[in-house]
Amino acid sequence: MTPFKLTEELLAEIEQLIENQQGTELVSLMAEVHYADVAEIINELNEDEATYLIKLLDSDKTSDVLTELDEDVREAILSNLSAKEIAEELEELDTDDAADIVAELPNEIIQEVISEIEDKEHAKDIVDLLRYDENSAGGLMAKELVKVNENWNVLTCVKEMRAQAENVTRVHSIYVVDNEGVLKGRLSLKDLLTTSTTAPIKEVYIPKVDRVDVSEKPEEVAKIMQKYDLEAIPVVDEIGRLVGRITIDDIVDVIREEADRDYQMAAGISQGVEADDSIWELTRARLPWLFLGLLGGVGAAAIMGGFEEMIAKHAILFFFTPLIAAMAGNVGVQSSAIIVQGLANDDLKGSISNRLIKEMLLATLNGLILAAILLLFTWWWNGNFYTALAISLSLVAVIIVAGIIGTFIPLFLDKRGIDPAIATGPFITTSNDIFGILIYFWIAKLVLGI
Repeated sequence: MTPFKLTEELLAEIEQLIENQQGTELVSLMAEVHYADVAEIINELNEDEATYLIKLLDSDKTSDVLTELDEDVREAILSNLSAKEIAEELEELDTDDAADIVAELPNEIIQEVISEIEDKEHAKDIVDLLRYDENSAGGLMAKELVKVNENWNVLTCVKEMRAQAENVTRVHSIYVVDNEGVLKGRLSLKDLLTTSTTAPIKEVYIPKVDRVDVSEKPEEVAKIMQKYDLEAIPVVDEIGRLVGRITIDDIVDVIREEADRDYQMAAGISQGVEADDSIWELTRARLPWLFLGLLGGVGAAAIMGGFEEMIAKHAILFFFTPLIAAMAGNVGVQSSAIIVQGLANDDLKGSISNRLIKEMLLATLNGLILAAILLLFTWWWNGNFYTALAISLSLVAVIIVAGIIGTFIPLFLDKRGIDPAIATGPFITTSNDIFGILIYFWIAKLVLGI
């Protein structure tokens, strides 16, 4: 299949068809377009055009389109739909996606929308999901799954599975529960096909099954599914009853959102924002770390002011100040990035002290190699061995300290329950700039005997 590409010509054609209200031609044009591509088109339309197109197409397609839209676009479209029209869209969605959309609606119309859903069991499941924290496995799961009772025989099991499968988009696993709904295990399709139809399920099912609690954090669910290569994982309540399942498509969204959040934090953006957000929202997200950078710059300037006399006698020290600050920031960010990545993937082993010792040895090796190169260059350029030695020794010390800070800070934050991604951005850079400048001039003062 040729990848879809939204061109200016195609968008102009769609806008023209909408303006002329040529519904038949629009429906024909959209017939073979994937719902994700339809969402891409709608994201580029204005509110009236987007609403017209949503109302024109069938709900079995537009329901999926709604889940792919930008949040602000979806909010605008839903505000132009009646409670009945929204309910028709929700009926075509899995309960997890439907609950996510309902949660975005104004409180005053949620009850009205729920009451318009004709499938009362579907409505009940959506309401049940709404009571879970969105930042939990319960808020992430869907109610659609296939489950069988351990007391059934194989023939009864097959009949029940056929009935349940009609409401499930994709059957990843068959779960086994007892009379109380407690998850007991999973059923292999191969075993089901090769076992006598009169055999009880309790003699066939596999008791070992990975599961998560409804209160588990989505990030932890993602780690479990990634570790064991799971396409779906069952969710149980406080007493072990099966209440839903989480599928890999939901986990991909979690991983992407977590990566976006960490990337923004590492870049010095304190809250989730998008490029199309208002100037005020973007300013609020960026300003705190920019202010920290300003304080760091003022601090570094104040430190340099304390060594004004030494700089006057050895002006060359001033010219190497940017190099020292840059090396401190780069080494700190490198060290913290490795630690943050290890924490995110849950593959950091050993104690903090061992990790710090390893980083210190690594920083020492890198520092000595770079310092040797810098010593030769500075000596050749300036002709003063002791000045070159002072700058080179400072570089080694700065790299070692920056490596230790870059390693310790994210580990410390993680132990305190704070997202360590915050350590990879301006926080590490600014702190290392200040410490780097201080160490640089202090060592230079000792070596040069000033």
